[in-house]
Amino acid sequence: MSLIPSFFGGRRSNVFDPFSLDVWDPFKDFPLSNSSFPKLSEENSAIVNARVDWKETPEAHVFRADVPGLKKEEVKVEVEDDRVLHISGERNVEKEDKNDTWHRVERSSGKFMRRFRLPENAKMDQIKAAMENGVLTVTIPKEEIKKPDVKSIEISG
Repeated sequence: MSLIPSFFGGRRSNVFDPFSLDVWDPFKDFPLSNSSFPKLSEENSAIVNARVDWKETPEAHVFRADVPGLKKEEVKVEVEDDRVLHISGERNVEKEDKNDTWHRVERSSGKFMRRFRLPENAKMDQIKAAMENGVLTVTIPKEEIKKPDVKSIEISG
């Protein structure tokens, strides 16, 4: 009998899978009555688990990242080493409740970062990014690859 599956509860993915995007939340089942902490944790968990899709069209490489609740000021799109697209974001939330007898401050934060090495046909000087309804779209136009000229040569003999 292994302690690991019982420790991590009913998780569907393998905890030893390096490609699993599940993030273990140690406070998921923690009993906090009348607290907004689980809500803060869920919001930032969505950021940590940001999904990014890369679609190649005939004209461009298009990246779409789901970053719910983030403002465009909290997201960065950068290019590293002339060919690596770096998309990252961070959110810090602080909620404060005061009363005559107590003072409570709850802090929550979440980060994500994804890197993509782009092919040689990407026009790195024409990258465009837009954010709408919690979806970041990064478009990188492609250079047209010229097909080599092919000439038929008559074989004599």
